[in-house]
Amino acid sequence: MSVFYEFDDVDAFTTGTVGVPGNRTFFMQVRSEGQRVTVKCEKQQTAAIVQYLRKVLSDLPPPEDRPMPGALELAEPVAASFVLGPIGLGYDRATDKLLIQLEEVGEVDEDGEMVDDDRGHVRLYVSRGQAAAFCDHADRLVESGRPDCQWCTQPIDPDGHACPRMN
Repeated sequence: MSVFYEFDDVDAFTTGTVGVPGNRTFFMQVRSEGQRVTVKCEKQQTAAIVQYLRKVLSDLPPPEDRPMPGALELAEPVAASFVLGPIGLGYDRATDKLLIQLEEVGEVDEDGEMVDDDRGHVRLYVSRGQAAAFCDHADRLVESGRPDCQWCTQPIDPDGHACPRMN
């Protein structure tokens, strides 16, 4: 049975990692009125959400509210309800909130059609301030990974780096 959550107001929407750079697992987490939903995701999915949210926020007035920095930390224990697949994003002018839909990755048949419709789903609305804070936090998190090699631009592992341009 899949999970389905819908939050009109959230206490926190954040992203975080477990593990060390080069071997991190990314998560997104929503907390609202004692409920917590955690979704396992990829770093690129987090960056894509940030890119979209920043584009929408650039067309809106600056946010007046910002969550406290502690609200952006993952709450323990970190146990994923599902692995993130399709992402839906939008803006609701009537409520002045950004819509974020996170759906579970599903199986696809040879025609590209979804095989299983019973997938996990989280729909939430965040304020402009929450979206801006998520973006700032996610940017720092994504950038805190392994540094890139100055010659080949590939990530440098903590144990060393066999640069193809230096061989």
